[in-house]
Amino acid sequence: MLSDKSVNIFLDELASAAPAPGGGSAAALAAAVGAALVSMVANLTVGKQQYAQVQGDIQRILDRSEYLRHRCVELLEADVAVYTQVSAAYKLPRETEGEKEARSAAIQQALKNATAVPMDLAEACVEILRLCPESAEKGNVRAVSDVGVGALMAEAALRAAALNVLINLGSIKDEEFVRTGKARLHALLEGQAELKEQVMRDVEAKL
Repeated sequence: MLSDKSVNIFLDELASAAPAPGGGSAAALAAAVGAALVSMVANLTVGKQQYAQVQGDIQRILDRSEYLRHRCVELLEADVAVYTQVSAAYKLPRETEGEKEARSAAIQQALKNATAVPMDLAEACVEILRLCPESAEKGNVRAVSDVGVGALMAEAALRAAALNVLINLGSIKDEEFVRTGKARLHALLEGQAELKEQVMRDVEAKL
């Protein structure tokens, strides 16, 4: 699995001419890092006497951030798999009319599958970002800057995931699928840049 490889190997493969990993995997990794930072702040707060009044809230945040961290790693692997399917579909034979039709259908299905993964990642990024305000408010103040970094990573990963959704939608012929996908993506993106900026203000106020 790609996620089991060292950072250097991952980066070497990302930099190579291979079709995957690419931007989708990079986005998923960034999101996982963002979630991990939220978890770190929570772990630095759990069990601390000075934060006794917020232990329940912090544990809830930790449980969710850890779920999201692992979910993003799953999506990293899924992105490689679906993009490999897209690449394989484009390489199908197209000598006869039947082959052309089969190839076109395979490409369209593969593109739809490839759209689902970054869309799911975008949803995870939004969840990670939404954990950050409470983490900044109630988490260990000595690690509050890490909440800010986590928010930046999550919002950047969200925007990166959105680009991967859009590039796939641009090649899909099913107009209803495209319309629904763009509407869902717009709803996910709405207000998240502003939320990130609010988190940054909250974090900087505590530095």
